[in-house]
Amino acid sequence: MDNAAVKHKELFGHPVGLYILFFTEMWERFSFYGMKALLLFYLTRYHLFSDSDGYLLLGSYAALVYAMPVLGGHIADKYIGFRKAIIFGAVLLVLGHVGMAYEGNQASLVAGVVRRDTVALQVFYFSLALIVMGVGFLKSNISSIVGELYTENDPRRDSGFTIFYMGINMGALLATIICVYLGEEYGWGYGFGAAGIGMFLGLLVFVFGKPYLEGKGEPLNPEIINTKKFGLKIEYWIYISAVLGTFVVWQMVQSHSVVQVILMVAGAGSLAYIIYYAVKFLDKVARERLIALTILILFTIVFWALYEQAYMSLNLFAERVIDLNVLGFELKPGWFLGLNAFFIITLAIPFARLWVWLDKKKLNPSTSYKFAYALILVGLGFGALVIGGKLSGDAGKVASYWLVLAYLLHTCGELSLSPIGLSVVTKMSPTKIVGFMMGVWFLATASSEFIAAKISDMASVGLEDRGNFIASKAGYITLYEYLFYAGIASGLILIVLTPSIKKLMHGIK
Repeated sequence: MDNAAVKHKELFGHPVGLYILFFTEMWERFSFYGMKALLLFYLTRYHLFSDSDGYLLLGSYAALVYAMPVLGGHIADKYIGFRKAIIFGAVLLVLGHVGMAYEGNQASLVAGVVRRDTVALQVFYFSLALIVMGVGFLKSNISSIVGELYTENDPRRDSGFTIFYMGINMGALLATIICVYLGEEYGWGYGFGAAGIGMFLGLLVFVFGKPYLEGKGEPLNPEIINTKKFGLKIEYWIYISAVLGTFVVWQMVQSHSVVQVILMVAGAGSLAYIIYYAVKFLDKVARERLIALTILILFTIVFWALYEQAYMSLNLFAERVIDLNVLGFELKPGWFLGLNAFFIITLAIPFARLWVWLDKKKLNPSTSYKFAYALILVGLGFGALVIGGKLSGDAGKVASYWLVLAYLLHTCGELSLSPIGLSVVTKMSPTKIVGFMMGVWFLATASSEFIAAKISDMASVGLEDRGNFIASKAGYITLYEYLFYAGIASGLILIVLTPSIKKLMHGIK
């Protein structure tokens, strides 16, 4: 095909490259969320992990998934470019999902001792490591190419990102329906395998759609990666180093204390550097804006730690406490995770229009107020579960619509915080440390994943107590009562602080 024709080809008013990236990301998210939706059930049912061990593994894995894109984005920026990083990441993801499809022998409980297939578990851990590294190279970089398809002042840019965002959530919604069904009905390998097929389709779409990317995402300085060191190009050394790094991650996903220490050291070091940089290099306005941004980021840790209960305690709550029989049809507990994607697809545009309408009325709340509302909404979601739990009595199953309501409230909270979060980082960070502050944002999200696992552990049930429905239910309701108060209190504290934060922001909304 003629390159000039390809370059200017559009579909529905947007570059065709947008739809290549849309389907690539849709299938990548299909694979990621399909695997994540099955993970806790697989650990607790098939390998007979305790709730506590399952939560900690999931928390370590999720923390690494959110931390690794900081490194992958830096490598793409400085060396190999976005396109090559995405292809390499996708290959690692496909390999990781292939490994996940290997189940090995199911664990058994003999004389109170759990006997597991250790070889299968090591294959599983290494597969997780491949996925962590793959997401690191793919996730942040594919969004960057979307931005490159439009000029800085192109009015289509925002709607382009909205279309792309829909792709993410379509993938998540399809994954929770298809992968969960296959995993629970036919075997875990089928569910994980379906996720791998999704990732392979995404890789094919991206590779064959290269002409429509209009040359975007290529290395800024190709001469650097073509330079040879010890007889090999630097580009190849990067790939080799990443593969070797996968072996390090393989050990880390099994060492939760190591992940915790790394997060704590990185968090403390980042905070110390922010204070040092603000005092040493910034004028009053820039320094106060950086302080305001740091305060907001700290509150997002609280939000995501509560919100990410979805893949942890809420997943097992749906399995063990929710009445899954609706009008004679038996629901799969993992399907409830798809509610978040469904509500985002249906509510994202109304929320965006709401902020525009409020702005015209001069009633659009500041970023700080929106973050506060998000915290209150996530708290109210847990409040709905507490009400449902108490109305059903000590020994009764909780009606499924209470969990639907909780996910609706949580998603409204996400839409009040997540879409504007990264934008705020770029607007309020000093120019020379925008990249560093973006890394701090992802580090905060990674920390919240690990904290979420620790919170879930408060309602853990031992292997010997899983049949005790009354005690299990009481533990979840007590936990959600705490989270209800935590969300509401955090939101109210942020509302009280907002006038001071607005002053520190010096006019930035």
